[in-house]
Amino acid sequence: MTTRNRADVEALVTRARAGDHRAVARLISLVEDASPLLREVSTRLVPHAGEAHVIGITGSPGVGKSTSTSALVGALRSTGKRVGVLAVDPSSPFSGGALLGDR
Repeated sequence: MTTRNRADVEALVTRARAGDHRAVARLISLVEDASPLLREVSTRLVPHAGEAHVIGITGSPGVGKSTSTSALVGALRSTGKRVGVLAVDPSSPFSGGALLGDR
């Protein structure tokens, strides 16, 4: 890996931590594509991973998962928190676990 690649990843992580959605999207793409930079991305992100709280919401179709998620996000953001939502459909017949990026 070149010094430039490391600098690019470091810049992406810095921008992502500052709230740059495009940088977050690029990092996600690097992970999804199993990029040769994956180890560098992981190395740069792991030191910050302990700062996140992870909440899982699950349930049958139509029980209000999206509504509850939206309310929770709104409540957290109203207190100044930064929130990211990763919505996954593990029953997707196409991928066996579709990442829902349209929410």
